[in-house]
Amino acid sequence: MKWFGRKSAGRDGARPVLSRVGAVPVIGEWPRSYEAQVREAYCGNAVAQRAVRLVAEGVGGAPLAVSDENLRALVAATSGGQGLLETVASHLLLHGNAYVQVLGDGAGGVAELFALRPERVSVEPDASGWPVAYRYRVGERTMRLACEDEAGRPAIVHIRAFNPVDDHYGLGCLGAAAGAVAVHNAAAKWNKALLDNAARPSGALVYEPGDGAGLSGEQFERLRAEMDGAFAGAANAGRPMLLEGGLRWQAMSMTPADMDFVGLKAAAAREIALAFGVPPMLLGLPGDSTYANYREANRALWRLAILPLADKILGALGQGLAPWFAGAALSVDLDRVPALSEDRERLWAQVSGAEFLTPSEKRAILGLA
Repeated sequence: MKWFGRKSAGRDGARPVLSRVGAVPVIGEWPRSYEAQVREAYCGNAVAQRAVRLVAEGVGGAPLAVSDENLRALVAATSGGQGLLETVASHLLLHGNAYVQVLGDGAGGVAELFALRPERVSVEPDASGWPVAYRYRVGERTMRLACEDEAGRPAIVHIRAFNPVDDHYGLGCLGAAAGAVAVHNAAAKWNKALLDNAARPSGALVYEPGDGAGLSGEQFERLRAEMDGAFAGAANAGRPMLLEGGLRWQAMSMTPADMDFVGLKAAAAREIALAFGVPPMLLGLPGDSTYANYREANRALWRLAILPLADKILGALGQGLAPWFAGAALSVDLDRVPALSEDRERLWAQVSGAEFLTPSEKRAILGLA
């Protein structure tokens, strides 16, 4: 943002403008656009949707420590039927960008915070490359939203994930998970088609008329056309055939057991979970011996995924709302997170057993006044 980049850093020099990378590099046949990836992953894949929800709902339900109770009410309030923190966390995970519009109350205060859909927002830079406005497009209608209001306070808080190839837009997790999502969805469709068609494997047709004669060119082309039209492709996997005229079916390709579709789906599901930072055990995936139990996996989820994302969001919101709330500070209250209670108990036991510390030093280590 302009207020964060130029004013805070104190730099007015020219800044190179980098073009936006809107599509993930095409590898294979998985979706290229953000909307298609969202439909395939979040809307059509149970593993990806659950992974995103675990992290986003954790951020949205985390207990907060705030410097002002009005700030807590503002962040915790719903706007347009959506919870702010959960929505922003989902946008960051999927798209890599989150845009929070600061809506005034007409009296110099903040009425509410609204999370804009990131795929509808584009950055409008000035001649030096610094953002001066955001364009929000819905259908054929485009609205220009200035970075700052009349008083020079932020009107849009832009939170983005790190992107090494773009200057203005963040990079989400969908692109990295697109291949695994495509494999997982394709394996599910293949298994469904195989079950619909009596779960028979593919093979070859052998012509054995008994007199040593072969198929004519016309017969061969007709048979091949029938095979391509009625039996080829994943939608026709395992479809039974009616043979006649000396034709014999001989299975020759790998069976589903040989190709191990169950293992293929499990590997793809684990890769999806990895892209979103969720321990596979929490998604019900078998064969994960990294964590001793669900308690350890849940603690790892909070430490490695939820807390870093929550700190990023709350820090950006606190900085953006600082002009309205002096010394604004938002953070997760670690003492009230159930998944981290054992870590807190261990710290209390260590501090309590340190006889060389004074009571005031012990309270300071524990974060108590």
